[in-house]
Amino acid sequence: MPLTLVAIVVAVVAWVWLRNQPASQRNAAILKLALLAGIGIVVLLAVTGRLHFVFAGLAFLYPLLRRLLPSLLRGGLGRVAGGAGAKSGNQSHVSSDILEMTLDHDSGIMSGKIINGPMEGRELAELSESEFLELLRYCRGQDEDSARLLETYLDRRFGDSWRADDEAASESDPSDGSGNTGGPLTESEALDILGLEPGASREEIIKAHRRMMQKLHPDHGGSNYLAARINEAKECLLG
Repeated sequence: MPLTLVAIVVAVVAWVWLRNQPASQRNAAILKLALLAGIGIVVLLAVTGRLHFVFAGLAFLYPLLRRLLPSLLRGGLGRVAGGAGAKSGNQSHVSSDILEMTLDHDSGIMSGKIINGPMEGRELAELSESEFLELLRYCRGQDEDSARLLETYLDRRFGDSWRADDEAASESDPSDGSGNTGGPLTESEALDILGLEPGASREEIIKAHRRMMQKLHPDHGGSNYLAARINEAKECLLG
């Protein structure tokens, strides 16, 4: 009975923690929980003297794992490598006057660097909460595209929690990011956004656009601004 109660409490805590994770990081969070659960089960079986059940199960599943594991590993490597027209590392890059953002297609993690302004040269991952808000105020005063890009980064990393401390947005009418996205894209910028190499085929462009929209559409934890840039990149490359 006590063990069942502990299991229920742990499950509830894990569920609450998972719900508080940003949508883009939930797959990684689920993997972490599964790994911790597996370790916990092995430790529990070892303490209760039932570890032999694990070895018996592994012996039973070994022939199946031996057949499936190589194909699973090849599939994972194939996803990392991407298509023929995809860039090595399977990443997309979006730049503005102040910020340069990189999105890893496989993990969904967005990283960024400040390329202009008082904090030039710093990585976004290094900033404190007060520095994020200071940078956001600077972007709003200097470049609207940079402000939208930073808001997208903050949403993906912190969810909506940062908005409670964003006094500037509450004192004005915040844009939903669905308006004008700035000047027209060059071919090089469009390729960077879709994560493609020069010379990509029409089919590769359409496939990359579909993949990016699945990850960054507003309905899937993305933003109107990034969705607009992705659509603009597709139109630029396809004419």
